[in-house]
Amino acid sequence: MRLLAVSAALAASAALAGCGEMSNEQQAALVENAVANAEAIAENVTAEAKKAEKAAQAPSRDGWIGKWIGVEGLVLTIEKDPSGPGRYRLTNTYSLDPGATGTFTGMATEEGMSFTRPDGAKVLRATDGTETGLKYLEGKKDCLTVTIGEGYCRD
Repeated sequence: MRLLAVSAALAASAALAGCGEMSNEQQAALVENAVANAEAIAENVTAEAKKAEKAAQAPSRDGWIGKWIGVEGLVLTIEKDPSGPGRYRLTNTYSLDPGATGTFTGMATEEGMSFTRPDGAKVLRATDGTETGLKYLEGKKDCLTVTIGEGYCRD
């Protein structure tokens, strides 16, 4: 991939050099820039491949798909994200404060599901109602907890 991009860059610089007067320094700068661009493209392709590989190895959280209810109108809905394995879309009302609602990208991890909201990076994990720390959810069996005091259940 890198060799192909560098070859294309060199061919382009040769064609440009033939179209007009270009000093050796200008040609060298053009080639150097083309090589740097090719290297950046190769690094991006490699990084994306590593992300895809990591996502493919991530544990499935498909069992969490659906609607989860918290207290006082708080709600969490999890959907499969079509962008790849181990990725989810979380629609969440996480506080009674204005603007504390949004849709966030979740990634399956060994611990649960990581995501980032405006109030910071979070990890959603499977618990029961007692572990949420919320009296209203005590006794529930199928719950997800973000932090003590923020949990959602569906049973």
